[in-house]
This record gives sequence, C-alpha cells and structure tokens, in this order.
Amino acid sequence: MENNWKNFLKNLGEWRGSFTRVSLEGEILDSTPSILTLEGLEDNQLVRFRLRRFAQGNYDSEPSQDYVQDYRSVGNQIIFFETGAFSKGPFQFAPFSQFGAEYGFVAGDRRLRFVQLYDQEGNLSSLTLIREFRQGSDAEERPNLTLEQLLGTWEGTAQTVYPDWTPSESFSTRLEIQKINGDRLQQQLSFGEHKITSTAHIDGNRLMFEDGATHRQILLLPDGTSTNAPLKLELRTPFFVEVAWLVQPNERQRLIRNYNEKGQWVHSTFVRERKIA
Repeated sequence: MENNWKNFLKNLGEWRGSFTRVSLEGEILDSTPSILTLEGLEDNQLVRFRLRRFAQGNYDSEPSQDYVQDYRSVGNQIIFFETGAFSKGPFQFAPFSQFGAEYGFVAGDRRLRFVQLYDQEGNLSSLTLIREFRQGSDAEERPNLTLEQLLGTWEGTAQTVYPDWTPSESFSTRLEIQKINGDRLQQQLSFGEHKITSTAHIDGNRLMFEDGATHRQILLLPDGTSTNAPLKLELRTPFFVEVAWLVQPNERQRLIRNYNEKGQWVHSTFVRERKIA
C-alpha cells in the first residue's frame, strides 16, 4: 500500500458521465448525469474532489448535488493499484448493518465505477453503474457485455494487497469459460496451486451460480461491465465481491474484495487478463 497515493493520482482530471441504477435482475433503470473533478493542488500533495449530479438530465442545469472534499491522504479501506484502479469498502461485515463496496477502473480517457450495496439483513439491495469520460476527449463507451465475449481461455496476472501492510503478492491466473449442456456455463479458475470449478445457469444476461452454499449471480451489463456478488451475505461464511471491465475485446480487468468467516476484510485483488483462445 506504499504507492496508494501515487496510484490515486492516476485518476486526476474532469470526468463527465452518469450514475445508472441497475435492477437486481440486470435491467437498466434511470440515469443521472454527473461531473466528477479530481484536481491536484500543491504539487499534487492535495487533491480536491468535487462531484456534481444533475437531476434535470443535462450538464447545463443547476446541479442537484454539489459535493466538495479535500484529500491529503486516502484511508486504508481503499486500495489503489498501479493503473489507478481501486476497490473500496468497510473493514468488517457486521450483522444488522449495511454493507457495500465500490470499484473503479481507469483506461486512457475512460473510467468505470460500480457500487454494490446490501441491506441490514444482508440482502443485495442496490447496484449502480457509473460510466465516465475525460472532458475534451473522444473516448467512447464499450459495447454491452455478452456471454460470447467471455467464452474461451484467459490468462493474466493478479496482484493481492493486504490492509495490514503485509507485502503484496503477485501470481499468474488462468480462467477457462465454456458452455455446457446448452443452458449452463462452466468456469475453471487456476491460480498458484489452486483450481476452482463452478457452474452456472444461463438466464439471459444473468449467470446464476446455485451449486455452493452461497448463491451468487453475475450480471452482464453495458460498457463491458460485469458484477459478481452473492445474493445474500451470511454470518460466519467467507465471501467475495467482484466487478470486471472488458476494456478491449481480448483484455479484461477484475477487482475482487475478500472477507473471511469473521466478516473481516482480508485482502483485495486486481487481475489483468488477456484472451488467448
């Protein structure tokens, strides 16, 4: 985490975009235009954060929200990786309290962010997709993510960072995704000496993983986005939450937050992978 501030600075700029609500079934709901400015001051020792949201639906209207905050450091609950990508969330999942995670990716003149929220009973309750474009650029939105784009073999590298200043770890990954029996999907993930196989029912843009103790779903969304989250968080059960972004047809980035059986955040992982077959 020693480079957290340096990596944070890779998000500097003015970003125009929108906050889009997504239903738990993957349906795109309403959107609110937004302008996010991250301005480096005092030789980048200070960053001024300003977020304006426009409920009237255009950037020329009066903002319905105008929030400003200055930062000289970033908290330990948020980890920035070398591309500027980040994952943010609480240190602890606790009973009768809300839980959430935010993810951010940076690729050239594009940013993509996503927020997953759970209610006080541990049920997945809210999903928000945030698509952002650098002001003055000609950056374009990615196509809607499809299952066909994900099928195949992906190889990459992962970096795992710990909140307690334990040295980060890097390792190679291999992910094989294929259709089986027409309406099912199989994933085989290999990293280090570990190999995990899981299957899902394909339901349109939803992949429903129901074989294990924790039921989870992957939603395939606009701008090359996918969200992977349990439908319900259970006490004394380890879990992970994840968001991925297909930045090119053969290149994907993933951010994962892992929690142990005590509900403690244990590490975050950033994966960059390329499709090889």
